[in-house]
Amino acid sequence: MSEIVGLVALSHSPFATLLPPDGPEQPGGRFLAEAARLSRTVARLAPDAVVVIGPDHFHANFYDAMPPFLIGVEQAVGFGDFDSRAGALPVAGELAWSVYDGLTREGFDLSLSYSLTVDHGLVQSYEMVCGGTDIPMVPLVVNTAAPPLPTMERCIAFGRALGDTLRDSGGAGRVLVIASGGLSHWLPSNDPRDPAMAEDRRHSVIHGREDARAFAAAREPRVRAMGGDPHAHVNSAWDRWFLKQLGTGELEPVTALGDGGLEEQAGSGGHEIRTWLIGQAAVRAPLVWTAYEPVPEWITGMGLGATFEVH
Repeated sequence: MSEIVGLVALSHSPFATLLPPDGPEQPGGRFLAEAARLSRTVARLAPDAVVVIGPDHFHANFYDAMPPFLIGVEQAVGFGDFDSRAGALPVAGELAWSVYDGLTREGFDLSLSYSLTVDHGLVQSYEMVCGGTDIPMVPLVVNTAAPPLPTMERCIAFGRALGDTLRDSGGAGRVLVIASGGLSHWLPSNDPRDPAMAEDRRHSVIHGREDARAFAAAREPRVRAMGGDPHAHVNSAWDRWFLKQLGTGELEPVTALGDGGLEEQAGSGGHEIRTWLIGQAAVRAPLVWTAYEPVPEWITGMGLGATFEVH
């Protein structure tokens, strides 16, 4: 049997690395200081493996074939976008296969990768929580862009099955779950059905696999130009409400929003809360939120919470 020793749930943002604060009093400073403190706590817990749940931002997955859920079982490579870590990442292969087998038995159809590219949506949080150490990971990618979006209810069921599978996995030792998501933020549409989407962008989100590096090189300057705007829209009232729901474990009001209500309150980027729903369902314990900042300069609300020694 294995033991889930805890969950760390935190936001990611390109600008956490691109626009780092000079001190804790600067935008994002409290969030990063708390992330560093929790990283020290994780070091003391000494997990044998981590399961990292996060999205992809059109660096590996495109609309030529978009999976709702994807697991890496052998190799994982950081894309290196927005100054995140590039290159090979350690994969806990035996545990990854156990997770795949267990979730499949529970009726979840996961796409499978023997060579998975992951971007800042997983890598940034992995680095923050693990403090730059190479703890073996199981990378789980959840689509949070546009259909096929797994429903929020489906994500909660997925998380429960994930937790059961981890506890039943023999020989994995102490496992930490990391949920890398995002709170309210408004992004250009990622839905190829949107008639307002520019044709070159539509081509990229469908055919970007043909040359992902060229696609990223053309896109990154536009994303970088969005940073540093203190007037960017962040719905901090909704963010705090959602974090309260995760803290109490009362998720029915969240799922009752549906995708339309979620986008209205939290923007298209709000779909990334799916990773946190999965993480909390896996550990089956309320989260203790230790940091929240509305950081328009980073185009998102930045939240960080954790619960440890879950049995």
